[in-house]
Amino acid sequence: MSWFQRLKDGLKKTKEQLVGRLAQVLQPGRSLDDALLAELEEILITADVGVAATTEIVRELKRRAVARGVQDSSEVTGLLKEILKERLRPAEGTLQLRADGQPTIFLILGVNGSGKTTTIAKLAQHLKDDFGKRKIIFAAGDTFRAAAVEQLSIWAERTGAGLVQQKAGSDPSAVAFDAVERALREAADVVLIDTAGRLQTKQPLMEELRKINRVVEKRLGRALDERLLVLDGTTGQNAISQARLFHESVSVTGLVVTKLDGTAKGGALVQIAGELNLPIKLIGVGERADDLREFKADEFVEALL
Repeated sequence: MSWFQRLKDGLKKTKEQLVGRLAQVLQPGRSLDDALLAELEEILITADVGVAATTEIVRELKRRAVARGVQDSSEVTGLLKEILKERLRPAEGTLQLRADGQPTIFLILGVNGSGKTTTIAKLAQHLKDDFGKRKIIFAAGDTFRAAAVEQLSIWAERTGAGLVQQKAGSDPSAVAFDAVERALREAADVVLIDTAGRLQTKQPLMEELRKINRVVEKRLGRALDERLLVLDGTTGQNAISQARLFHESVSVTGLVVTKLDGTAKGGALVQIAGELNLPIKLIGVGERADDLREFKADEFVEALL
């Protein structure tokens, strides 16, 4: 199955909610009036596009409809696609992969339950399949949760990645340091550092993340290549508040939005893109190892609508 087909299938719940309701409202022959626009506004808000973004989208849709002389509601979907693509394109981002012989270092952030550990496994598979990155090392930086280390160990075995871990309760920055040392020694391609995800409002966690960042940067003599924040796409507005807190602490370089297949509110991606001003580098729409891919605005909108 192609990625586009998997994306369509993964967005099925949102499609049923969004497209199904649009079809009821945008009946051929119905005039494009204020009542229709009000219904459209309600549909977009229900899909978690967000109030501010929805207001701007509907206002722009009305402006373009007037400018182009659009009167029939059947033409609204085309206008909506056009506007959504334009809003989402600036949020596209590409992974920063090194080509100078040094390992690419990814720090993976996010609250517990966002899908961090699974994302690490999927990202490893993606880097192998699509970028030819053969030697990948996982750093088990969530040292206070035995289940996290165990899960990462299982994924390391499945994906053929190396694993660096220490005893429970160890300093996470020491695990990250050891992983980087091993990567340099063995000429590995990529290091993926897992981190704890205790409540994002807890300052000790944020200081822990900053320390990992400092220790790795000092060893490398340069900045990490990516600090990727994993957001659960089903949590909507809460994901945005999480992102702001993490970004303030460790300067997030990009977002990974997961679990878009588990929600009827996939429109949250529009809200996330509009409010955070951070690139969406990857999106996840399933449990398979290859269900994580780069975010492409046009592809996403076409799959959604």
